[in-house]
Amino acid sequence: MNVSEQPQQKPEPSRTARGKNPRPCSIADALSVVGEKYSLLVLREVFFGVHRFDAIAKNTGAPRDILTTRLRTLVDAGVLERTLYSERPARYEYRATPAGQELRPVLLMLMNWGDRHLAEVPPTVWRHKCGADLDPAVTCRDCGEEVHRRDVTVRFEVPGWTEQGPEGERLQGGRGAERAR
Repeated sequence: MNVSEQPQQKPEPSRTARGKNPRPCSIADALSVVGEKYSLLVLREVFFGVHRFDAIAKNTGAPRDILTTRLRTLVDAGVLERTLYSERPARYEYRATPAGQELRPVLLMLMNWGDRHLAEVPPTVWRHKCGADLDPAVTCRDCGEEVHRRDVTVRFEVPGWTEQGPEGERLQGGRGAERAR
């Protein structure tokens, strides 16, 4: 019995929950789903093949009440699905949905950053099918080339926004403030 077969609703964008008018941003919206403490660690465990609540709690160190909330958020957002594996008492497993599977490269890149900047020795090493230790990189799906900062430009689809923020507003401090004066 798969209880995630109900239609999934997109979570409310995080910008609507705040009183200010921050930059419309899919990063902020994604963080409203996976940005809470333990959420990405839950996904790490699911990607390692750990699917049951007690094992996820043990491996993440998450308090049970917080883990329950994180799992509910991830299920409600369509990132994980909850499947009954025991009826008495009712017990569930958590598995990544296709949307959840799309977060695997995000975790690999985050792990790679942590390995380079925070760990003396990488605690986990993924091996690619070619036999080399995985060193993930962002590549362009169209041409296959690795993406570097100098290779990309930004286009804003929401009217009234620029790289510096809302059009017509003066910047208060920070990078680019000199141009606004």
